[in-house]
Amino acid sequence: MSGIDDIIHAWNEADPAAIHPTRGVSEEAYRASGEAQAEMLATVLPKGCRVVDFGCGDGRVAIPLRELGYDVTGADGSEAMLARLNKADPDMPTVTSVGTDLAQQLGKKTDAVVSLAVLIHHDYQACEEIITGLRAAVKVNGLLVLDWPVSDEPTEAADWIGVTTWSRERQDAICKRVGLKRLDSDLPWPVFRAVKAA
Repeated sequence: MSGIDDIIHAWNEADPAAIHPTRGVSEEAYRASGEAQAEMLATVLPKGCRVVDFGCGDGRVAIPLRELGYDVTGADGSEAMLARLNKADPDMPTVTSVGTDLAQQLGKKTDAVVSLAVLIHHDYQACEEIITGLRAAVKVNGLLVLDWPVSDEPTEAADWIGVTTWSRERQDAICKRVGLKRLDSDLPWPVFRAVKAA
């Protein structure tokens, strides 16, 4: 499995048409998928709060979240993706971050971090390092919505476009260590509250 920098390099080189399955349908379907996900996120994020979309790519979810009234910052390790976001929404603040350094790049803690379709592409070690970094960027009692799938038969991604899944026990151990409390939610991604680490 490649490291964080290798995965960022792969995204920098990726054909924009290949970065999300709905893009193969149409640009409208791609944008509509982001709008639908932003609306789902709005059911758990406090109205108007400061949100960092980590792994924001070209803004598929970040732009609609901003249109819903959130104070959104786009964060990504890929300069190419951030350039595409800035082209689509020149006024959206952005930071370049690999996740592990998000708190330092932001300079202040945020109310929430959303990270969709990022953690799934990393191996266990990198994913744990990224989660630790994302948690460090969020205020106590803030929220993290993480595409961090659990499976009865967990598997580690073999390449940058693969999917890593986790055992619930391993996730719970990480949550305890970094200070995340799993919340009940109807979202397709787990929602966590930032708490003091054990």
